[in-house]
Amino acid sequence: MDSLVGRRGRGHRAGRAARVGGRAAEDRCLALPGLGGALVTDEVELKFRAATDAPLVELARRDRLAATSLGPPISHREEDIYLDTPDRRLGRSRWACRIRTREGRTIVSLKGSARSDGPSGLHRRPEVEGAATWPGGPATWPASEARSLLEKLADGAPLEERLTLRQERTERIVTSSAGRHIGVLSLDTSDVVVRGTLRERLYTVELELGAVADEAELAALRGALLEVEGIAPDPVTKLERALAAAGLPAEPR
Repeated sequence: MDSLVGRRGRGHRAGRAARVGGRAAEDRCLALPGLGGALVTDEVELKFRAATDAPLVELARRDRLAATSLGPPISHREEDIYLDTPDRRLGRSRWACRIRTREGRTIVSLKGSARSDGPSGLHRRPEVEGAATWPGGPATWPASEARSLLEKLADGAPLEERLTLRQERTERIVTSSAGRHIGVLSLDTSDVVVRGTLRERLYTVELELGAVADEAELAALRGALLEVEGIAPDPVTKLERALAAAGLPAEPR
């Protein structure tokens, strides 16, 4: 398994530059010439699903995960609105557009097709973010790589809401015994809402990796999570689960 590289510059998620073979994590940014040359970074996560909130409560109480320390739990309410054009241009291009609002701040995230190792719950996918507002289309947003990419993908078509996730998210910083930032553990209770109607409630556990994790470290973290009764690796993304729960067509992989 290759070393894993997460992201920097995410406020409380930011860590020291991850290095692979002497190269900093920033070197893992990719330019997409077919999409306006947008620069994207890799999002790397372990994803798990649960049938109830019991595993989330358990992980919110723990002080450690394998050999790592868990920071104090910090909870947030946030709303995620997923957008596409009426003819699903983003989905057909294997991109998803999420507008997230938390504590008065709104950002847009464009997420590419996930590369998932289903049995382990490990997901890798390209992502680019920027400031946004909603309601209000990209033309009203500050200039950013995300805005440019979204405009390229939509190609002049209007955007509409597919579904909304209203979430209670509890986050915990994950730190190695040497004090190295590893990532953020997120414990999410998400209500799937379509046109104002609640369709389903989802429970998920995600470990977003913000620094290098070698094979042994990753295996230990995954093993510790699997020891929590009631969770299992999730081979699909949260959006894919939400679309299925809402009875909406899945995005192509």
